Amino acid sequence: MRLFFFLVVFISTITYAQDRQKPAQRDPYLQNPVKNQPQQVKPEDKVHIINADFIKKNPEKYDGNRHLEGNVKIEHQGSVLTADEVVIYDEENFVKAIGNARLQNADGSVITAAEMEYDGNTQKGVARKNVVLTDPKGTVIRTETMYYDRISNQAYFNMGGTINDGKSTTYAKSATYFLTTRTIDLSGNVKIEDRDYTLEGINVVQNQNTNIVDISGPTTITNKKNPKNRIFTEKGKYNMNTKESFLYKNSRIFYNDKILTGDEMYYNQLSGFGKATGNVTLDDPKERRYIKGGYGEIFEKNDSAMITKNPYAVKILEKDSIYFASEKIISYQKPDAKDAAVKKSFLRAFRKGRFYKSNAQGRADSLAFNETDGILHMYTKPILWSGEKQVTGDKIEAYFNTETENIDSLKVIGNAFAISKVDSLTLKDEFNQVKGKLMTVYYQNNDIKEAKVIGNAQSIVYVDDVNQQTKEKERIGITLSSCGIIGALFEEKALQIISCSIGATSDTYPMSMIEPSGRKFPDFNWNTKDRIRKWQDILVDTPDYEEIKYEMDNKLYDQAQEAIEKEKAKEEAQKPKRVRK
Repeated sequence: MRLFFFLVVFISTITYAQDRQKPAQRDPYLQNPVKNQPQQVKPEDKVHIINADFIKKNPEKYDGNRHLEGNVKIEHQGSVLTADEVVIYDEENFVKAIGNARLQNADGSVITAAEMEYDGNTQKGVARKNVVLTDPKGTVIRTETMYYDRISNQAYFNMGGTINDGKSTTYAKSATYFLTTRTIDLSGNVKIEDRDYTLEGINVVQNQNTNIVDISGPTTITNKKNPKNRIFTEKGKYNMNTKESFLYKNSRIFYNDKILTGDEMYYNQLSGFGKATGNVTLDDPKERRYIKGGYGEIFEKNDSAMITKNPYAVKILEKDSIYFASEKIISYQKPDAKDAAVKKSFLRAFRKGRFYKSNAQGRADSLAFNETDGILHMYTKPILWSGEKQVTGDKIEAYFNTETENIDSLKVIGNAFAISKVDSLTLKDEFNQVKGKLMTVYYQNNDIKEAKVIGNAQSIVYVDDVNQQTKEKERIGITLSSCGIIGALFEEKALQIISCSIGATSDTYPMSMIEPSGRKFPDFNWNTKDRIRKWQDILVDTPDYEEIKYEMDNKLYDQAQEAIEKEKAKEEAQKPKRVRK
């Protein structure tokens, strides 16, 4: 009797064990918190079978779980899954779809794959092999393995995939697609391509509604037709429809062989307009020149740029550099009039223009520099210093030798006036001067050597001679010259008039015979207060140096005047005086 009871219990236990379903072997993404143990599920929350040609259950297949074959269609919470074959784990509310799996979601998105797993309790799933997700607006994601969550309406892949919206294609190692907002969080190496541009970077978010890309890592946007024109940033936004970039960190815009940087920048690749604020630099490696300032704008199609807010420019030369500053600096290129294939570069400094070079410094209301030909134009109250010499006029043109990078000559147009200190080592108020309507100044060894003055030419020159006994220079006097044309030679501590023609008059007066006011022209304008002595001086409107006070040597003149007055007094004393009776 006991033996019979034991056999009945043993056979019942085996039968129950064989009839009980084994848990599904799930992807780790779909593991239940209680490790696949059955959960209480309401009838309306269970996966429902809509159609199947065959419903089978074989203990030797799929661990004894039901499997459906032929035109299989099941439904859950508004989503419909079709496949060649589906295994249903009833106790877990879990299914596996095999062959031509297709999940049609309630929001209109569709996922197709060779295989799928779906948990009806968590509404999470995994699709594998040739996975394609198509959202209601036509965005298509392709990958080999995709994880999706119907509750949060997200899809994710981390084995590499592509995203195509009909206008651009995105390649990424890892991506999370938020179907509700149609945003894609892309991590790892990312590449987005459309017909004209390529975006490559890491950690970007792409919005399929606005087609705006949020950038949070090193990213480059390249023009396919001209790969040298590109954008780099570590933080910003890029509108793939309008091709506008908003750049916020470590950004650079490369265009026409130039580089624009700034704290914050904007750039439109279609119009070629860009702007930058805060610590702006426009670098032109080909011209070996850069411009700095607080605000800048570029115009790619015109190949021009404007920098403001305390701008300055540096033209780097082999042996020296030229520094420019003003309230506004403009750089541009335009075709050569003789050869359209050749572009010439220009730099313009507007309002309170200043420049510095080791052997020449100047200021004017505006400066225009032809960098290609080496011609500097100075407009409106220009003043140029070279050593202890000063040149002024209505307009000054400086001509640079493009090979030696030194100034060859100057042309002064209108009210030309050149002044040189007789002895730069003393504070004597003694200056050689030459002036006229037009003046050409020639340089030698980086210093002013010769000047030719045309039209109402005049000069005031201090004249010395060598004492034959002491071999020392002695002052003879001052020569006043007036001619149609004057040729002057600048020498150390001297100005020699080498020619004076057309209506020439020239007289030399001893120091005792020329009064102090006659030693300078009425428009004498020697300027030490605004003189630029080092390159940093261009960074301010004026260095505002203390005006140098020179000492006038009037000893001989005063003695002569005193002798004259005494002689007059003596003569006056010798005259008979009338006595009124």
